[in-house]
Amino acid sequence: MSIVTIRNVEFINNPARFLDVYRFRVTFDCIAPLMEDLEWKLIYVSSPGNEELDQELDDCLVGPVPVGINSFEFEGSAPDPSKIPPEDVLGVAALILTGSYNDQEFVRVGYYQNTEYDNEEMKENPPTPPLFERLMRDISAKPRVTRFQIKWDVTPPEQTRAAAGAATSAAVPSADDLEGDSEDKLMADAKDVAPKQNGVS
Repeated sequence: MSIVTIRNVEFINNPARFLDVYRFRVTFDCIAPLMEDLEWKLIYVSSPGNEELDQELDDCLVGPVPVGINSFEFEGSAPDPSKIPPEDVLGVAALILTGSYNDQEFVRVGYYQNTEYDNEEMKENPPTPPLFERLMRDISAKPRVTRFQIKWDVTPPEQTRAAAGAATSAAVPSADDLEGDSEDKLMADAKDVAPKQNGVS
C-alpha cells in the first residue's frame, strides 16, 4: 500500500512556447506522517532509444508532509536544445514526473508532448536547423501512470486503510486505464501517434 497517492497534476501554462518554463501544480494524498521529504523530478525524453539524452529539467524536495491532501507548485526549466537531436525536435516526445521517497521511486507519471511551429508555413516546410524560438509545445491531458511498491518507514493506521484504497482508485484522471505503462511503452505509443495527429489533446 502506498502512503502517498497523486490525486491531480495540473499544468498551469499549457500550451506554451517550447523555451518557456514548465509550471504545474501537484496535488497528493498522504495517509501517514512521513519522516523524510518527498523528492519530485521532471524529465524530458526526446529519444526513447538513447537514455543518455534524457534531460532532468528540475527537481524539488517537499516536506515535512502532513497527513491529508497536500499540493505544491513545481517550475521546471525548458529542455536544452543542444541536447536534442534535430530529427527528434518536432512531433511527440515524453515528459515524465517522478516521485521518490528515501531514494525509492514510488510513482512515475508520463505525458505526451507535441512540438510544432507556430505558423503554417513553417509546419509545412520546417527550417534547418530548427528555430526553437518559434516552436510551441502542447502537453496531453491524459497521463500514463506507473506505480512502484517501495519500503515506507511508516505504517498507515488501520482505520485509514479503507480510505486509502478509495484514494488509490481515484488517483490522477485516466490513471486506472493507463497504469503499468513504462517509459519505453510511452515512447513507443508516442511514435505511433505522431503521424496520425497534428497536435496532442
